[in-house]
Amino acid sequence: MRITSFALFAAGVILLIFGLSASDSVSSDVSEVVTGAPSDKSIWLIVLGVIALLSGAGTLFAGRRR
Repeated sequence: MRITSFALFAAGVILLIFGLSASDSVSSDVSEVVTGAPSDKSIWLIVLGVIALLSGAGTLFAGRRR
C-alpha cells in the first residue's frame, strides 16, 4: 500500500510538471488567444496531476496515523 501511494504521489508530481510545461507551450498560447482558455491537454494534465498528488499524499499520511 505504501509503495502504491508513493507511486501515485510521484505520478501526480510528474503530471503536474508536464501540465504546467504544456500550458507554457506555443500551441497552448495559440489556443489561448483563439479560445481564451489554455489547451485541453494542459488542463487535463494539471487536473489529473492534482488529483493523483492529493490521492497519493492522502493515503501516505492516512497510513501513518493508524
